[in-house]
This record gives sequence, C-alpha cells and structure tokens, in this order.
Amino acid sequence: MKREGFLTSNISSFTQALESIVITEDLCRAPGLFQGLDARVKVVTLLLFIILVSLAQDLRILLLVFLMAFLCIVLSKVPQAVFLKRLFIFIPVFTAVIAIPALFITPGEPLLSLAGRTVITQQGARTAGFLVMRVVDSLSLGLLLVLTTPWTKLLAALRWLRLPSLIVAVLGMTYRYIFLLLHTTNSMFLARRSRSIGGFSGSENRRWLGRAVVTAMVKSQYLSEEVYLAMLSRGYQGEVYTLVDFTMRHRDYLWLAFSAVTAITIIWCTYL
Repeated sequence: MKREGFLTSNISSFTQALESIVITEDLCRAPGLFQGLDARVKVVTLLLFIILVSLAQDLRILLLVFLMAFLCIVLSKVPQAVFLKRLFIFIPVFTAVIAIPALFITPGEPLLSLAGRTVITQQGARTAGFLVMRVVDSLSLGLLLVLTTPWTKLLAALRWLRLPSLIVAVLGMTYRYIFLLLHTTNSMFLARRSRSIGGFSGSENRRWLGRAVVTAMVKSQYLSEEVYLAMLSRGYQGEVYTLVDFTMRHRDYLWLAFSAVTAITIIWCTYL
C-alpha cells in the first residue's frame, strides 16, 4: 500500500495543481462584480488598499478591510472555500515563524503571567495581532485580484502602469512554464504507473524521482531556447504586445470613487 501510495499521492497532488489553475481561469470569466471592472482600476485600487493596510494603526480598520475583501469575493461569485483555502495555506506558517515569537519577546505591560513572571505582554499581543491581520488583508486583496482577473489582462495592466517590459515578460513566461511543468511531470507519473505491474522499493522510487527531476529540467531548458528563437523569428524586440483593449465604464468610475472615499476615511481614522 505504501509503494502504491507514493505514485498515487504524487499524481493526485500534480493533478490538483493543474485543476487549481483551470479553476482560476474559469473564475476570472464568471459574471461577478470584480470580473467586470477594468484591470487597471483593480490593480491601482487594490494596491492602494494594500499600502493603507500597511499604514493602519487600528485593528478594527484591518478587520473592516478584510470584511470588505471577503464581501467583494462573495459578490464576484468566487467560491468561499477556494478563497479561504488559498488564504490560510500561508497564514499558519507566517504565524508560527513571526507572529508567535512577537508575543513573548516584545516588552511591555503584562497580559499573561506564570509563576510571577510575565510570559505575554499587551504590546506583544497587539504586535502579533497587527502582523497577522496585515498579512491576512494583503493576501485577501491579492487573491481578489488574481482570482477575478485573467492573467493576460493583469500583465497588460502592469505594463500600462509602466512596469518594465522585461519583468512583465518574465512573469508571463513563468506562469506558462509552471503550468507546462506541472503537466509534464504529471504525465511522467501517469506513464510510470500505467507501465508498472508490481511495486517499487523506496530506493527505486527515489532514483526514479531524481531522474524525473533531471529530465524535466532538461526539457524545460530545451523548450525555453526553442520558444525564445520562435519569438525572435516573429519580430520580438523586448516588448510584448497584447490584444487587450482597456475601456473605462461607469462601474469603474463608481469603484474608483468608492475606493477614494474609503481610503480617505482610513487615513482620517489613522492620523486625525
């Protein structure tokens, strides 16, 4: 059962990764609130909210920003399970590495004491709360953008914002290569399983996995050279052009107005 589980678990994980990408592309085309907004508007406003989150000095504001992001997820018809699963994959790791130590090393007024010794301070709990909520808000806003914006439109919006063309091209190729690498690796696992009658020992599985990794790297290197030569033969000179045509509509101006009012309110509550 363990030998079978090695291949089965790896095939399952790669397949789930491929399905996750497909699901994301489908969500970007759903008839929701954020899917109908201009990609430039979404990038600018959500980046503004992320900056405001990093400057906020009140946990209530951070909580309201998260609720706003979650409400936008619901109105955009993104399954809450998909959003929460991706959100809380990173939060426990971040909490264990950074937020939890802040509870014990930050000096201040005692909040929890054991044997007459301060264990957790009020300032430490507050610092940990700010760290966690800022990460939660930033990830929520980032997921809102990624789950409701097609990748080509997102890259075009970043280029419109004068992000260097080299960085945009690298991001675009990286996204495509991740999908291709997952598909290639999944096919290798399926091919091995379909041609295997008996089980394999742990050492045999490790040797095959090492060869599979090397093969995938060689294929990736060869394909990257072929793609670059194909791009050059088609006139590539450092700038990537797309057929995306941005058009501002009434809903975009309404969202800009709402974002401006919300930003001013957050700044007023933080500094005034």
